[in-house]
Amino acid sequence: MLTDTVPEATASDEASPPAKDEQQGSALWREIKGLLWVLLAVLAFHSFVAKPFYIPSESMMPGLLTGDRLVVTKYPYGWSWVSPSFHVLPHWQGRLLGRMPQRGDIVIVTPPGTTQDYIKRVIGLPGDNVRMEDGQLFINNQPVKRQWVAPTIVPIDANSPCGSTQDPKLYDYRVRGADGKIYCRVPTVRETMPNGRQYNTVDLGPTTEDNFGPVTIPADHVWLMGDNRDDSADSRVPESDGGLGGPVPWENLGGRAEFITFSLDGTSVWWNPLTWLPAFRHGRAGTSLRQN
Repeated sequence: MLTDTVPEATASDEASPPAKDEQQGSALWREIKGLLWVLLAVLAFHSFVAKPFYIPSESMMPGLLTGDRLVVTKYPYGWSWVSPSFHVLPHWQGRLLGRMPQRGDIVIVTPPGTTQDYIKRVIGLPGDNVRMEDGQLFINNQPVKRQWVAPTIVPIDANSPCGSTQDPKLYDYRVRGADGKIYCRVPTVRETMPNGRQYNTVDLGPTTEDNFGPVTIPADHVWLMGDNRDDSADSRVPESDGGLGGPVPWENLGGRAEFITFSLDGTSVWWNPLTWLPAFRHGRAGTSLRQN
């Protein structure tokens, strides 16, 4: 039988809109919690397993160039106050499950009194006596083997300009290649550590950093140097000049450089994808930075 009477709203009908709001609110909170867990997982991975690292200077030429992107592992030497990516932990001495690096390792280091990261090579270990005379490195009074090798030819680009009129150290080493392009012809010396590890260094002639020491490395410290021996703020350089100021506590080591993931020439801009591919340097991706 038809009727014009409209059924009265029940209590359950009136409660429906708030229930939907609660469901939407809980769904949003679940999404936020999920994103927070992902963020925490990424931060934990970066802090305790591995993280990317960008080469900002020419201090590790000729092996590493400005614009190289690396993978740095955090666990080879154990963990310390510098392990978290943002160095948020209070400073304490020593390392958790700590192990000393080997001579020749390329490491990330946080200079004392700062929160920034440098990249250098391990030269001296605790107890070592190190010195340098006219560019010749000595470890425990034994000269480190040096051998002049063929110059390293580096293509000139925005990230590797081969010096400038303001920074003339490399400017005179520009040469024109057979293809008509300008290259940086870097004088190169291969050093061999007492443990057999080999790496190439840059030697541009006499500099103030070519002489230091002798220095005996204290316990739980390391001596670090850049491969670009004539342009590296490392253990030879005072802290007042931006260097490491001598032996560095091993808890300031943030990790070991493993390999190059890719390298950019400095012409890309993040907001323009069309510039990304042309900026990739060929032949550098996958280059290992370790020797067995």
